[in-house]
Amino acid sequence: MIDPGTGFPTDRASRSTPVARTRDDVVRLAGNAPTLEHLDGRSSVCRACPRLVAWREEVAETKRASFADETYWGRPVTGNGPAKARVVVVGLAPAAHGGNRTGRIFTGDRSGDWLFAALHRAGLANQPTSVSADDGLELLHTRITLPVRCAPPANKPTVGERDTCAQWLAAEWRFLLPTARAVVVLGGFGWQALWPTLRAAGVEVPTPVPAFGHGVEVALPGGLTVLGCFHVSQQNTFTGRLTEPMLDAVFARAKAVAGLSAAT
Repeated sequence: MIDPGTGFPTDRASRSTPVARTRDDVVRLAGNAPTLEHLDGRSSVCRACPRLVAWREEVAETKRASFADETYWGRPVTGNGPAKARVVVVGLAPAAHGGNRTGRIFTGDRSGDWLFAALHRAGLANQPTSVSADDGLELLHTRITLPVRCAPPANKPTVGERDTCAQWLAAEWRFLLPTARAVVVLGGFGWQALWPTLRAAGVEVPTPVPAFGHGVEVALPGGLTVLGCFHVSQQNTFTGRLTEPMLDAVFARAKAVAGLSAAT
């Protein structure tokens, strides 16, 4: 739901939403969230990592010159897409002037331009662009989520921040597991973050964890398949390390293992 007055996702952070201020709070509030909507609401007001809270709010206050007239979201960004998704995309964290500005993951930055164009070509999104939270984007059979929900300085969360925020992702997996069949992991950070969260959600994962690589495929008991993909960062797309055909091939494979027809 979008607030027509702000263009942001509906403020799930009502006064009745409990606020996590410590890692113990995150564990408790993520673990007992009764629905995915409650989980999203709770994670969207999290203040458990002081460095990330300070940074996301500083960026929202100072802004980038090209967005000087906009109101920034400046809060944690939740997953986006249906709870009963068959394909799950795992990123890293919101961009300072992307998701941290617009309130929706991969929305309003160049990484998102690549990702949503590929999802649209694959039939997993209704449009190829996503510039704001009220732009009409709809993900089809797909949910995008992230292991770190606040924009980190230099795009580098600490291990402690990752591990604290992982509690939200592990709880999210409880709601996604019944229907999820393919997981596309964008980059090595998301790859390392995914395995312990799957384990925490009750999934049997291999030991040792397979090394990340583009095109790496790991089939897990219970029908879930994890696919590695280079991140859609400018560092990869501008240099040609990740090309459109490479990205399209990963999503074509994800659709196949998820049981979605090529025409979907």
